[in-house]
Amino acid sequence: MLFKKIVLILFLIQNLAYAQLESNEFDSTFITRFSFRQFSGGVIVVKAAFENIKDSLNFILDTGSGGISLDSATCEEFNIDSRLSDTTITGIGGKRKVSFSFNKTLHFPGFDLKKLNFHINNYEILTAVYGEKIDGIIGYSLFSRYIVKINFDSLYISIHHPGKIDYPRGGTLLKPQINAIPVYPLSFKDGKRMRSDFYFDTGAGLCLLLAEQYAQDSNFLMSKRKPVVTQTEGMVGMVQMKLTVVKEVKLGPHRFYNVPTYLYKDDYNVLRYPTVKGLFGNELLRRFNMIINYGQKEIHLLPNSHFGEPFDYSYTGLGFYVMDGNIQVEDVVKDSPADKAGFKVGDIIVCVGSNCSNKIQSYKNKLLVANQRIKVVVRRDNQLLELNIKTGSIL
Repeated sequence: MLFKKIVLILFLIQNLAYAQLESNEFDSTFITRFSFRQFSGGVIVVKAAFENIKDSLNFILDTGSGGISLDSATCEEFNIDSRLSDTTITGIGGKRKVSFSFNKTLHFPGFDLKKLNFHINNYEILTAVYGEKIDGIIGYSLFSRYIVKINFDSLYISIHHPGKIDYPRGGTLLKPQINAIPVYPLSFKDGKRMRSDFYFDTGAGLCLLLAEQYAQDSNFLMSKRKPVVTQTEGMVGMVQMKLTVVKEVKLGPHRFYNVPTYLYKDDYNVLRYPTVKGLFGNELLRRFNMIINYGQKEIHLLPNSHFGEPFDYSYTGLGFYVMDGNIQVEDVVKDSPADKAGFKVGDIIVCVGSNCSNKIQSYKNKLLVANQRIKVVVRRDNQLLELNIKTGSIL
């Protein structure tokens, strides 16, 4: 696992009232279909136009979001009006009061999402991690109004009016609790077998995250396996975590083995432990085509062509961002493979292996294989240096 910049974009919005979801006795009807892209960790990115702005904006589609939001830099660039509020968002990394832009519309191909109240947040960190401008996050404000089908084989999303729906054969129908963010029980086993409630979070580019306090209280992790230290970014800042694996995770009838797992010291109680113990993200969920039906409090999962793909166990201790057009090293974990290879904060990554594309996603992908030796060319003090790193493994 790269010392990878997994941005955890689960957040809860306080002081907001949500409309009750209503069931519909009529059949669901198709509205539109449009493509999406995947960023690292399976994170879903869709394009939409905001109000009368002609440029298409990039939005992350996130069941871990309790509303809908815009990036503060996007608002400044396009002079989008906003108002201060007393509303607080609580995300991994901390808490922050936010402004709002009220009663706006997003335009998708063949579909308008109207009467939206966007809260404003700073997503500079998302842009730096993914190497492309991230303009906002779409969550409950979409899922509470429509049935959303996500196909990871075709990379298409389809939107349907709420109503009765026939699910495909061969899948699993989950019945999560839904109060802005879906919560579903996972069964898992390491030192012993457990079953607990977790957030269903398509915006998290990881497999599994546990509240560190839960791992300590339950004592279910095997003591002989030592987690590595890594650093990632939350909605409101940088956070340090531990990274390990869990021997088995069971989602419905589906079992996954040696699942990469983050242990998060939840100082702000974002996860609401002990009620909820963690979250499972899109590096796991992208292995299913899914139908998200908040109106009936149902999520249907159908294994797809990615179901049997191996997990990422590589570890480098190297963290890098896009900074002013360069891919720059910002974090090097002490005694990690990156530290031993001689990386320094401030190095500009020029090539990884034979790839000199200056594309951060491509560089990350080159480092995703454990126990390999790879040449990395960096620029330091206006000189090119060749560093050789051997990726570690969390297994």
